[in-house]
Order: sequence, then structure tokens, then C-alpha cells
Amino acid sequence: MIAALAAGVAPATSASAAPQAPAAAPQAPAVPKTADTAPAPDMEGVVAALNAAVANGAPGAMARFSGPDGVRSRTVGVQDRVNGTPMDVRSRFRIGSVSKTFSTVVLLQLVQEGRLTLDAPVDAYLPGLLPDDRITVRHLLTHRSGLADYTDPMFANTVPGFESVRNRVFTYQELVDLSLALPRTTEPGVSYKYSNANFAVVGMLIEKLTGRPVADAYQRRIFKPLKLRDTSYVHPETRIAGRHVSGYLYPDAAGDPLVDSTEQTVSWAQSAGAVISSPADLNTFTRALMRGRLLSPAMMDAMTTVTPTDATGTRFYGLGLRRYDLSCGTQVYGHTGTVQGFYTYAFSTRDGRRSLSAMANSSNRGVVNTALGGTLEAAFCGKKPVVAPSSRAASPSAGDLSALPAERDLPERH
Repeated sequence: MIAALAAGVAPATSASAAPQAPAAAPQAPAVPKTADTAPAPDMEGVVAALNAAVANGAPGAMARFSGPDGVRSRTVGVQDRVNGTPMDVRSRFRIGSVSKTFSTVVLLQLVQEGRLTLDAPVDAYLPGLLPDDRITVRHLLTHRSGLADYTDPMFANTVPGFESVRNRVFTYQELVDLSLALPRTTEPGVSYKYSNANFAVVGMLIEKLTGRPVADAYQRRIFKPLKLRDTSYVHPETRIAGRHVSGYLYPDAAGDPLVDSTEQTVSWAQSAGAVISSPADLNTFTRALMRGRLLSPAMMDAMTTVTPTDATGTRFYGLGLRRYDLSCGTQVYGHTGTVQGFYTYAFSTRDGRRSLSAMANSSNRGVVNTALGGTLEAAFCGKKPVVAPSSRAASPSAGDLSALPAERDLPERH
């Protein structure tokens, strides 16, 4: 289907619940493939995935691959439906939950500095915040705290929920209170359950330990050292400065018009999802992280030690970091991002030599998110081998993440 779409669409291209079963044992970081054996990126396949995202409802999409042989960028569709501006790989956009990896880096730097420890109770640093002193800092970063995700009821009705918070400014305490008003999802440490509430608490820890706003920590510890000139955290400002992509939110009712969701405070997320960036800056960030420029080897080992998030044997989570095991055996680390109007993928190989960032400017449209995920397979696994009809070998799509529904960072209806 994707191949057919690629042929049919001409892209604009540029260069508290009962305890569950015990969790699976963590997987230690794997030894990555060497660059010499890495397949060349299949940029035609990347374009096919972008075209599939557009065919499934995104106004536009783009991807940027960086590797030993240089940078390759591809764009399709438009970044503004009103004036028809073509998608531009230099544009900024909201990266949603990719922000969680930025927040994790800051917190792990504070661990390195001896200001907190991963296995200490959160209440040791924020006394009385949580009703269970078994919840540790590590539980927050691995989504194993059992804290309910307040975005589930907040966005149960997608557009009305969004409009009710578009211009609202929350405190971190208000977000935590929304979570604590809901039943817990699991006992601490028992199993993975994704929750934005975890990273609201992470933001509180950063501000408590540094005595400064999260924005200051991002700027001094990540944005400035890596020269991420297109990356910012402007909460609670609503605009994206400069050249940027407009985001479009699908209503729950089929056929209703898309909602321009570009301008918002993102106060409902803050340190869980309010960073703005660009494809080039995301490549720089994930590569620098994997190369050890931001964290010590011990912290990187902790961050990249993962446990499964589902039963596919392909998806895992470490400390604020996803690992995807692709069909060719390559493992990539990074995060997905969903915020109203935007889907994002930002991943790198463990050696930091190859990275991909991809974005489509719609949300509440899971088929778009799944299609966009196909850029990972194409970029990191290269062209798929042709299997003869009589062959008994496994299908080329076995283990292919693009054949699986995308993981969701927010509730979705489509």
C-alpha cells in the first residue's frame, strides 16, 4: 500500500488497581552494529512513509536523516493549510513527549551531581507530594509509578478537551492533583503504564533541586551547550516564534473540520511535552545524547537499560527513553511525541552515528502516526530484500514496526 502511495503522490522533496504480574527483567544495553555494516538509508522508503502519512490525513510531513555520509531531508505536503506553504524541513514545531527525554537528561545530570538518587522515594525531595513513599525517582522515569495519566479524562472528548486547556496555565501541583484524584494504575514498580503525570513530577523535582524554572535548566544544560538555536521552552507563551509548522487536530466526529491547534500554552504538559524544536536540532540532540556528550557512561547505561512496553518484543522503555528493535536487527533509542496537531519521532542508533527525526502535522489520527513510524524502518534498515514466493523464510515485514499500530502518548479516537 505504501509503495502504491509513493507512486501516486508526487512529494515535494528537499535535501489503585490490583497488582499485576511481575515485570520482565530489564535488558542491558546491547552492543550496536558497527557503521561499516549499517545499511544505507532507503530515502525512497522514507518518502513512501511520509506520503502514507499525508494520504491518511496529515496536511504535510517531513523527515531528516543524519549519518556518516551526510544529511538527507525529505518533505511532502504543506505546513500551513490556509496559505498552502510547502512543508519546510527548517521549520520549528511542537515535539510533544520527546520533551520527556530532555527532562530526563536534566534530572540525570542532577543525579550525577549528587543532588538526588534514582532509587530514593520522591517524597524525600518533595515531602508529602505523593501518597505512597514507595514511588521512587526511577519509577517516574520508567513509567512504573502507578500514577494515573490525567490526560485520559482531560482529552476524553478531543476538541472540547483541548479548547478547555488551550489557553489555561496550570501549576505542577494542579497537574499532580488531577492525577491523584484518579485510581492508581499499578503498585509502584510492578509494570509499565505510560503517564504524563510522571513527568509533571519530574518538572517539580528539577525546579525544587535547582531553585530555577525548568526553562532555565533546559537552556543552560542542553540548548546552549549543543547550540540548539531552533529549540525552546516558552511555556506559557502560546506562539511558535519564526518559521514554523501549523498543527491540525482531528475532531472525534468523522467529517468535522480540522482544528488549527498551533497556538496553545501546552501547560497541561509542561516538562512532559512543551518543548519546541526542529528536525536538525532533534538530530543533534539524540546523536549528542547517544555519544555521551550530556551524561556519564554510568548514567547512559542506566538510561538505556530497558524493559518491554508490550508483547511484540520490539518496544522497550528505559529512563525517559524508548528503544525500538527494528526488523533488520538495528536498535534505535529516542522518543515519540504527540501534542495536539503534531506527531514526532526522534531516534538515533546507540553509537550516535545515525539519527532520524520525522514529523507529521496532525494528531488524533493514529493511522498517520503509524504511517510516520515507517520512516524508522526505511532510514535505519535500508531497502527490504525481495523474498521469492516459494521461500520459507520469514516475511520481510516480520518485526517491522511500521506494520504495528503506533504507541500513543495521548488518548486518541481515530
